[in-house]
Amino acid sequence: MNDFFIKIKIADRTYSLKIKPEEEAILRKAAKAIESKLKLRKEQMRIQDKQDLLAMVAFDAEVEKLKELEKKEQQEKLVDGINKKLKGLLDNP
Repeated sequence: MNDFFIKIKIADRTYSLKIKPEEEAILRKAAKAIESKLKLRKEQMRIQDKQDLLAMVAFDAEVEKLKELEKKEQQEKLVDGINKKLKGLLDNP
């Protein structure tokens, strides 16, 4: 119940967020990362419109998330396969 407000600036707009103390560092880090990605996209694609920049950064974030999810699923399948082989070896020595 120690919630407090912080101000986060994204794309030249300031947002007031009510947060828990333990969330502050990660939220500030996220805002900083978004600002960095906006700047990079602006330089790479020469986009000036803030809405277009935000859309591209959101798109990039979703693609990155989906790639990580796919990678995690592949790793889980690999681990499941190894576990099945190990179980088979233990069940039939």
